[in-house]
Amino acid sequence: MQKRRSSRVAQIVKKDGRLNIVGMGKWYSYWRDPYYLLLTVPWTGFLAIVALGYILGNAFFALAYLVGGNGIANARPGNFFDAFFFSIQTMASIGYGAMYPQTLYANILVAIESLLGLIGLAMGTGLAFARLSQPTARVVFSRVAVITSYNGVPTLMFRTANKRGNRILEAELRVRLAKDEVNAEGYFMRRVYDLPLVRSQNPSFALSWTAMHPIDESSPLYGSTLETLAQKDASIIITLMGIDETVSQTIHARHVYVASDVLWNMRFVDIILRSVNGDRYLDYSRFHDVMPS
Repeated sequence: MQKRRSSRVAQIVKKDGRLNIVGMGKWYSYWRDPYYLLLTVPWTGFLAIVALGYILGNAFFALAYLVGGNGIANARPGNFFDAFFFSIQTMASIGYGAMYPQTLYANILVAIESLLGLIGLAMGTGLAFARLSQPTARVVFSRVAVITSYNGVPTLMFRTANKRGNRILEAELRVRLAKDEVNAEGYFMRRVYDLPLVRSQNPSFALSWTAMHPIDESSPLYGSTLETLAQKDASIIITLMGIDETVSQTIHARHVYVASDVLWNMRFVDIILRSVNGDRYLDYSRFHDVMPS
C-alpha cells in the first residue's frame, strides 16, 4: 500500500534559476493570520478587503433591519436599499435624520451597529497607519555580480545604490553563499557560508557602493567555477541594513544572485566620471553595465 503523503508539504522548485518554495499554504495560511495579511497585501488588495467588508457588513445589518419589520421611519417597507443606506448612515455615525429607528428592535440594532462601526473605524485607521509607517528601503542592486581580478586577487563584486535623496546611516552589508552539500554520512544539507567583504560598513550610504569579496584560500568560493556553482544550486544572498536618516528607523533590503547571475572575467563599467570643468559626477545609466576585464 502506498503511504499517503502528509498534507504539510512544501515543494522546492526552480524558476529562472532561483529556488522557490510552493505549497506552503498547506502548512501556513494567511487567512489564519489576518493581521499579517492586511499588513503585507498590496494596497489594492487592502482597499478591496476593506471595501468588501464594509459592503458585506452593511448588507448584513440591512437584512437584520428588514427581519424586524417596519422598524425604520420614512423607509419603504421591505426595501433593501433603504435599509442598506440607513445602515451606512448608522455605521458611519452620519445620521441625516431623514430615516431613524422607531422600534425597540431597530434601536437595539442601531446600538450594536454603532459600536461595531466605531471598532471597525479604529481598526481600519490603525491598520492604514501601520502600513504607512512601515519603513521601506529604496535600494537597487546591480542586475549581475562579476568576478574579476583586483590587485591580483580574484574578487567577487556587485553594486548597490540608494535611490532616495537622503542617507542610510551605519549601513551594513552582509553577503552569504548558500549551496547544496552532502556530508560523508550521505545527509543532504543546504549550507550557508559567510563571504567577508573588504568593507562591509558605510557610515553614510548616499550614492553608490561597490562591494568586494576577495576569493582567496579562505573564501568559500575558492576553486569554484560556474559549472560547480550551478550543480550545487548556489546562490549569493545579500542583505543590507541601516538607519534611514529621514525617519530614524531601521530599514533593510535583500537581493539574491544565482550562478547564472555571476559573470566571470568581467568588470563593471566606471560610473564615476569627470565633467569638462573638472567636476566629478555619477552616471547611473551605466550602473548595470559590464565589460571584459
